[in-house]
Amino acid sequence: MARLPEDGAAAPGGPPSDCRKCGRLAAFRDDLRAREPAWFNAPVPSFGDAAGRLLIVGLAPGMRGANRTGRPFTGDFAGDLLYETLARFGFANGKYRAACDDGLALNDCLITNAVRCLPPRNKPVGAEIRQCGAYLRATIEAMPNLRVLLALGRIAHDATLSSLGRKRSACAFGHGACHEFGSLVLFDSYHCSRYNTNTRRLTVEMFEAVFEKISARLA
Repeated sequence: MARLPEDGAAAPGGPPSDCRKCGRLAAFRDDLRAREPAWFNAPVPSFGDAAGRLLIVGLAPGMRGANRTGRPFTGDFAGDLLYETLARFGFANGKYRAACDDGLALNDCLITNAVRCLPPRNKPVGAEIRQCGAYLRATIEAMPNLRVLLALGRIAHDATLSSLGRKRSACAFGHGACHEFGSLVLFDSYHCSRYNTNTRRLTVEMFEAVFEKISARLA
């Protein structure tokens, strides 16, 4: 069974493990705990290096991915592509084996989600995104060396803009887009989900091209 954080909260800037601020998500989590008691079934903590210069923002935990394992992008196809790419560009050490005890470590990089709890049908509603925005802001503020953010998908892009106090109208989402905010820069990518890769909306080459831009910015 995946372990909850010992202090009851995700670090940095995360909600408590028993957070019930979003009633729909808490009820869905309760139902899953009854059906799958060995799963994590809690707000998923950020993973990686809080002193890093790169923050990757996903959408929300997947049911059989992070909600089951307790680590972002761990246990589903999106993690296969993401962690393989991170390793290729020097942001990860060790072998990703789709389990939170695989020994994988991140370098100069932290991964989080715009919404920390699993939403029904993988679709959070606006109020849930806004509620969890406080934790995304806290995570950003807790990273003293942050220089680059990567939003995976439009919802993560919009949530990140809100957390930075920026207007969506001035920063349209687009794969490979780059938005400058003083000392910070936000890059966009289509989400690395199986749906996007199966439909060729996102290819490995397209995903790697975004990381080439990120690596150049951090060089």
